[in-house]
Amino acid sequence: MADKQTNRRDFLSLGGALALGAVASATLSACGSAGAAENDIWSASGLTQATASGPGGAVITGRYAAAFKPVWDQFVANFQSGGEIGASVAITHNGQSVLDAWGGFADALSPTPSAAWNRDTISLVFSCTKGATALCAHMLVAEGLLDLDKPVAHYWPEFAANGKAGVKVRHLLQHSSGVAAIGFENPVPPGGWADWNLMTSLLAAQAPWWEPGTAHGYHALTFGWLVGEVVRRVSGQSLGIFFKTRVAQPLGLDFAIGLPADQHSRVAPMLPTSETIPGDPFLPKLMDPTSMQAALFFNLGGWLGLPPSTPPAYNSAQSLQAEIPAAGGVANARSLATMYGLLANGGALGSTRLLPVAYAAQVGLVRSAGLDRSLLLDTRWAQGYHGSIDNRKVGPSLSTILGANAFGHAGFGGSIGFADPGARMSFGYTMNRMGAGTGLNSRGQSLVNAAYHALGATTDQWGAWT
Repeated sequence: MADKQTNRRDFLSLGGALALGAVASATLSACGSAGAAENDIWSASGLTQATASGPGGAVITGRYAAAFKPVWDQFVANFQSGGEIGASVAITHNGQSVLDAWGGFADALSPTPSAAWNRDTISLVFSCTKGATALCAHMLVAEGLLDLDKPVAHYWPEFAANGKAGVKVRHLLQHSSGVAAIGFENPVPPGGWADWNLMTSLLAAQAPWWEPGTAHGYHALTFGWLVGEVVRRVSGQSLGIFFKTRVAQPLGLDFAIGLPADQHSRVAPMLPTSETIPGDPFLPKLMDPTSMQAALFFNLGGWLGLPPSTPPAYNSAQSLQAEIPAAGGVANARSLATMYGLLANGGALGSTRLLPVAYAAQVGLVRSAGLDRSLLLDTRWAQGYHGSIDNRKVGPSLSTILGANAFGHAGFGGSIGFADPGARMSFGYTMNRMGAGTGLNSRGQSLVNAAYHALGATTDQWGAWT
């Protein structure tokens, strides 16, 4: 934790190179019930059992349907030549598992990793958590308890302060509310990210950075407290408890937003990266202490670290236990693929239905597209999810190339979960070696590409797999 609050003057002394290194892997981040019962779809018969070896004695294990063997092969290649340390990947098709693989080492912070990444290892999935948070809100909308077109202040009266009376619930979900960061004039104290009432009160008092509803900009951390507080006001439960009881337990997910201390030994800590992406327009703005981007990343009470010497707090026990619904969830690929399997199959998976068919059909509809005020790149937002995003002309690792009608959420460093309802496919990938960029790095994107090839897609030339 930092020893003092960080304001604009403090920020000026952080140092350019160190600041850029600390934030090099800012992504469409920042994904319960740990140890929950396995969903039946993962016991499907007829899959090929496989084992492979990686560097340093790493073991990669999995099961796959014949058509998805190329995804298994790419997963193994990521360990053998792509620098993967520990990871898991899972895919469902037509509501059944077609690939479930894991391997490598879970102790990536060790100079010589040696602890095996097992089938039930979980890790931070950063902004994949937003997809889970959005699903909770969508369930309340479908039940008639939450109205996307009502002002947020209808459910949370304090939020009307400072020009936000007209902000609608849908603006929160599609990153167009303007409340993308807490300004440095209200510094978040060290560890403030763990204090729900503090963070929501600061957001209630925050003025929008732009006129709500007129533009969109990634709400990297504020999304979770904003949407989570609306869920709490409507349901009477915290976001983490609502997700656990209404989503994770019915689906058998090993996915938590607020992980109990007795489960922490199962978590593979995240190894950050010091890489930068040449041409990424987000990074230079971080050096401007008056910018929204600087506030978005550094005015978080140290959760993402404070250069030059304060490490990020996201691996800490306090963070794992806290409910941080934008970026603090822990899960494995199987759980991401299961959750999105429901969205890929009309709101139900097996005998569990969480959304009506008609409502589920429009969840992934893109509502905001074009230049993102936060990331300064093109993004495409549905209500709580993003679609395929193509910034390959700007630079590597700034894109997330999915199917034309797919939607989901990537996470800090390269994890991802998504649904493709047209293909009736869902996908999950988690790892513990973070990559740079605001999109998927080559390891995650290579697995997505292999999955689409397995489905018969032939080109991603026009910004999405078809």
